[in-house]
Amino acid sequence: MENLATKKNWTEEERLELAAQLDAELDSFIDSLEKKRYEEGWPEDRWQEEMDKHPFFMKRAPQPGDEVHPMFEGLQKLKYDPEENTLEELALNYKEDGNFYMKHKKFRMAIYSFTEGIKTKCENPDVISVLYNNRSAAHFFIKNYRSALSDAQRALFYKPVYTKARWRAAQCAHELDKFDVCSQLCEELLEVDIDHKEAKALLHKNKMKKLDTERNTRKEAADAKRRLTRFHKLRDAIEQRAIKFDDQPLNKRLNISEELLRPKFLPLEDFPVHLDEDGNTLVWPTAFSYPEFLLSDFQQQLPETTTMSDCLNTLFAEPLPCDRTLSYRPESVNVYYENRKVGCVHKVNLKHTLREILNEKGFFVSGGSLLFYVVPKESRVEQEFIHQQRRPLIYS
Repeated sequence: MENLATKKNWTEEERLELAAQLDAELDSFIDSLEKKRYEEGWPEDRWQEEMDKHPFFMKRAPQPGDEVHPMFEGLQKLKYDPEENTLEELALNYKEDGNFYMKHKKFRMAIYSFTEGIKTKCENPDVISVLYNNRSAAHFFIKNYRSALSDAQRALFYKPVYTKARWRAAQCAHELDKFDVCSQLCEELLEVDIDHKEAKALLHKNKMKKLDTERNTRKEAADAKRRLTRFHKLRDAIEQRAIKFDDQPLNKRLNISEELLRPKFLPLEDFPVHLDEDGNTLVWPTAFSYPEFLLSDFQQQLPETTTMSDCLNTLFAEPLPCDRTLSYRPESVNVYYENRKVGCVHKVNLKHTLREILNEKGFFVSGGSLLFYVVPKESRVEQEFIHQQRRPLIYS
C-alpha cells in the first residue's frame, strides 16, 4: 500500500475509499474478539449492600476497617481540606461529626471530633463555645466529670450567657463534690430563669449532700482521733510490759506500728492485739500448733490474765478429731514456745498467765500473735520436737 503519511493530496473519492477500508478493519477486529459473558455487575442478592457502599446512597459513615469508596475518600478530603474550607466551616464539619457520634452513643469518637473542631482555632466564639459544651457532654456521659466541668467552663468563657453550658457545669460540680461551685452556678441559672426546675432541684440536692459530707467528714475525723488515742494507749501498754517481737532487732529501740501488730496468720488477721474495754488488759490473738498432725488451733481473743492451763481446758473441752489415741488432754500434754533468735525451745509453766509468759526473757511475739506448740508428755512426738534442728530445751 502506498505510504499514507507521504501522500499529500487526496481526492474525495480516495477519502471515501480509505474511510470504508478503516471501518471494515474495525469491524473485523471487533468480530475477532473472544465473546465473554459480562460478569462485573452486582449480584442480585447483594445489590442493596453494594448500593450502600456508594457515597450517594450510603446510610452510615464507613467504620474502621471498612472498604471505602474512592468517591467517599474524595468527598472526605474536600470536607476537611483547609484550602477548600474556612476555619469556621472546618469547625462546623467536625461539630457535625461529633453530633453524629453522640447520637449513636460513641462518646469517645465524639470527643475526638469535637477536639479536632476546637483545634481549628475558629474565631467565631459561638461555634467554639458549642464545641466545648458538646465535648463536655461527651465527657459527662462517660463520667469524666473533671474534664466535663473544665470544658463547660471554657464554653462559658466564650459565651457567658450559655445556659446549657452553665447547667452542665453545675451537674459536674455536684458530681465532684464542689458544693460551692455548684451552688453558685445554680443560683446564676435561677437569676436568668426563676422557674428553672432542674436548677432548683439540684441546688437543694447539693445543699443536702454538702451537709451529709461535712457531717461524715467530722465523724471520720472523730473516729480517727479515737483510733489514734486507743493506739497510743496500746503502744504505751506494750512498752510498759517490755514485750519483745521477733521481727524487731534486739539492739534497737522498739518501733511499734500497726503493721508490726497485724497478725500474719489468716484466721487471726482481723483480731490484732488490743486493750479490753477497761483499758487495763491486753487481749492477744493466739495460735496453738500440733506438730504431730501439722495443724493448728486459733484463739482470736485471749486476755493476758488467762493461764495456760485455762487455755488447754478450752482447747480440749472436746477431743481433737484427729486424736484417735486420746493423747491430747489438759493433764497429758506439754506446751512449748520457740525462741528463733537463739534457736531454742522453752517449756511453759501451765500455771503461768499469758502476761507472765510474755515477760519471760526468751519469749517473742511472732507475726503479731502468740505462738505455742502442744505435744503429748514424754512421747516420741515430744522428743522429736525438742531435738528438731538440735535445739536445746530450756525450762521457764
